[in-house]
Amino acid sequence: MTATAVPRPAAGGLDDLRSRVAAVRPVLRNQARAVDASAAFPVAGLTALRESGLLGLLVPARYGGLGGDLTDLVRVAADLAADCLSTAMIWAMHGQQVAALVAYATPELRAELLPRVAAGEVYLASVTSERGKGGHLLTAEAALHRDGDLLRVERDAPIVTGGRHADGFLITMRDGPQAPRSAVSLVYADRTALDVRASGSWNPMGMRGTHSGALRLTGTVPLANLVGAPGGFRTVAVSTFAPVGHLAWSACWLGAARAAYGTVLHLLRSNAGRRQFDIRSDLLRVRLARVRLDLDTTAALLARCLRDVRDAGDLTAPAVQLRLNGLKVHAAERSFAVVDTLVELTGLRHGYLRDAPLALERVFRDLRSASLNYGNDRLLLANGALTLLDRGVDLGEERW
Repeated sequence: MTATAVPRPAAGGLDDLRSRVAAVRPVLRNQARAVDASAAFPVAGLTALRESGLLGLLVPARYGGLGGDLTDLVRVAADLAADCLSTAMIWAMHGQQVAALVAYATPELRAELLPRVAAGEVYLASVTSERGKGGHLLTAEAALHRDGDLLRVERDAPIVTGGRHADGFLITMRDGPQAPRSAVSLVYADRTALDVRASGSWNPMGMRGTHSGALRLTGTVPLANLVGAPGGFRTVAVSTFAPVGHLAWSACWLGAARAAYGTVLHLLRSNAGRRQFDIRSDLLRVRLARVRLDLDTTAALLARCLRDVRDAGDLTAPAVQLRLNGLKVHAAERSFAVVDTLVELTGLRHGYLRDAPLALERVFRDLRSASLNYGNDRLLLANGALTLLDRGVDLGEERW
């Protein structure tokens, strides 16, 4: 999201937003175990999100949305992830797509689509993966074909989070048959304009409810459905997709890890827990302290990056890019490490068994995917190059 187009706080204020989230969370909590067991899309959770208005959190009020900002997005993502990380990630990635539409869609597309998103009618999925290039965001293989004011979409994607249930898609494609792979365009396609064919199965270790299977999409959409300039997806990615994605994903992972920590603390403080665990144990206390330190440092970096996106004049500045990429890497690694430590601390009965009340085993499997969701190695490689450009080693001290 551009520094000059940061969304405003949610209409109705924080209390209104909390009440909307509070109405949804029990649905997510009640479905989480079944969704994981069957690797089924969380239909009930998405229905609750539609009815709550939260699909329109980032839609400006003039289009009927809540007019929320990125702080709202982060808060809600963390809260939803406490109950079902799969549903939270589905919602967070939808929010990423909405942010791109708000910032870069044509006036015609905004006027037609954003009120439908605000009304809960349109859940958006992202189509960026492609056979031959994986999840690399800034290249594309399949090309758009232009016919007057129409665009022909023919796209295979090996992974589309929630795609089989999406009402619309934001799709990256090469700008034309003669365009280089780096000339990537972003186009919106309504499900009603496409032939959507699913293939393969979805049986992963974790994040099973995201139902991120393969899709083939074919159809024709208006030229006005281009989001951003033709071949200009890099601008959308740097200013919106990457920062909003890193912030929202990190909030989800932090929220899940924080909730796991809270359930363990509740167990330790209970009468039953005091009979099973020696809360005076030095090892137990050191482990708890390390977990809290990981949560606090991740939360602090997330807050720092939120300020960067809100206040920075140039999101492409090396120091800002370093922190945003670093946030994703750190949150992915340390949130998983938190739950790994909690499994070790609580042992086989509470931490390892699939039917244990604490559900640590499920969160452990879910968070194992975090480092793979736009791979940490790819971001660290980019950051290695960026460090050589940041001559002043800018840590943002002027805004401390």
